[in-house]
Amino acid sequence: MLDRGLDFLSTYLVTARDPASEGQGYFRADWDHPLTFRAIEGQHDVEGVFGAGLKLAALGVAPVPEGPEIVYVEALFDDYAARFEEELLHKLGYDAPQGLTALIEHELQVRGHEQVGHAIDLGCGTGLMGERLRRRASYLEGVDLSGEMVALAERKGIYDRLEKAELTAWLGAHQGGVDLLAATDVLNYCGELAPILKVAMHVLVPGGLFALTLELHRGEAPMLLRPSLRYAHNGEAARQACREAGFEVLAVEETVLRHDRGEPIEGLLLLLGKPAAPIALPVSTPAVADEDELARARLDG
Repeated sequence: MLDRGLDFLSTYLVTARDPASEGQGYFRADWDHPLTFRAIEGQHDVEGVFGAGLKLAALGVAPVPEGPEIVYVEALFDDYAARFEEELLHKLGYDAPQGLTALIEHELQVRGHEQVGHAIDLGCGTGLMGERLRRRASYLEGVDLSGEMVALAERKGIYDRLEKAELTAWLGAHQGGVDLLAATDVLNYCGELAPILKVAMHVLVPGGLFALTLELHRGEAPMLLRPSLRYAHNGEAARQACREAGFEVLAVEETVLRHDRGEPIEGLLLLLGKPAAPIALPVSTPAVADEDELARARLDG
């Protein structure tokens, strides 16, 4: 639905009158021109289904949204669900679940554990990451914004509980007691990291793990919105955001997450840990004056 709608709009919406048409009413659509998306947003995308506002932000002519564009992301993945696994695994070389699982399993081995008690697959999609988490969790939950994705994941029978919801809000209302969170190829649709890091810290038990992937960019900006309408993060800025949220950065790897239009999409695999005990802030010790200084102070007084 979404692709077909965008194709229609790109063909018929007004961006510039073609001078060769000699007033015959022919209009040329320029897919990279802001006016195209101004027209889409104002006339056909009031609810945000086609992501016109997001595209304007990517073009630099509108503010970057503060959070995920929920209506756009839901529509995108509802439309994509039926062909999701075929395209990711066989056309785009999607390998993020394997790499992230390796980080998790290594950390569990270091800790002398084979499994965790309670895990959540954030943005679970059709269950590609959930298939791997199932072997490492006694109880596994999945949450995704797309109802079509959740329906496909449910058919696999790998989750103990599945929910259709926006993950940050859902996690913020969760009762907690979670040992492991995983967010694979998800946060590139969410923007700023602080909100999800905050709720992740809230639900994890002390010593709990948060495994996630991010698209990586090499520029100085902490975050940017790409023409693909996905967010990419500067590596050091991302690690700093994790530390500021109270996490320990246990492992970081740079990798190719997948390919897009034949080009590799560089990314980060991160494994974060919630400290087993509250982090003690450094306490400054006041300088102690020597006896001569104390005596002089008493005399001056």
